[in-house]
Amino acid sequence: NKIASVYQDTFMELDLYDDTYDIFCNHLSKKNAAILEIGCGSGNITKYLLSKNSRFNIKAIDTAPNMIALAKKNIPTAEFEVMDCRKLHTLPGKYDGIICGFCMPYLSKKDSAKLLKDSFSLLNNNGILYFSVIEGNYTKSGYETGSTGDSIFTYYYKANYFKKELKKRGFQLLELIQKKYPKNNSHTQVHLIFLARKL
Repeated sequence: NKIASVYQDTFMELDLYDDTYDIFCNHLSKKNAAILEIGCGSGNITKYLLSKNSRFNIKAIDTAPNMIALAKKNIPTAEFEVMDCRKLHTLPGKYDGIICGFCMPYLSKKDSAKLLKDSFSLLNNNGILYFSVIEGNYTKSGYETGSTGDSIFTYYYKANYFKKELKKRGFQLLELIQKKYPKNNSHTQVHLIFLARKL
């Protein structure tokens, strides 16, 4: 719950990513695709996906109860659940697509590798995985502070790391998109968006 201000400060301009969500939708083979959103926050991505296709069957999870409460209020047609992304392996069922917009920057290499492994297990054959990270040296990972003073440990990654991880875990990389994100007046982050298919 404490990361809400950091989350909002980092990802306020959500329309910056809309074209990448469109690409995700275009890669899905079914009109009524079953989709899992990991780290849904207040439900912005789920809301956008349903605005593009109301037939999507979306389940969304987040570790923060207050975010899930807000998401349920904002989007009553989707299914929301409080869950830590490190417990993905406990989910029943299969999905045609998994989207993880704002979760990876808060996961270590160990936890991000587990998320890829669990996503592979949860996806149907040819299922699509979408995730984004903040580009940078992993050794420079550290605390980022939001406007209210709350801070959270944020991890940085190079594109090549996830290219190798995806291949190792049975995914085919479909797209790698770079987005420049103005963090403040003097600093711009590069966000890397990966779209991959389960082989």
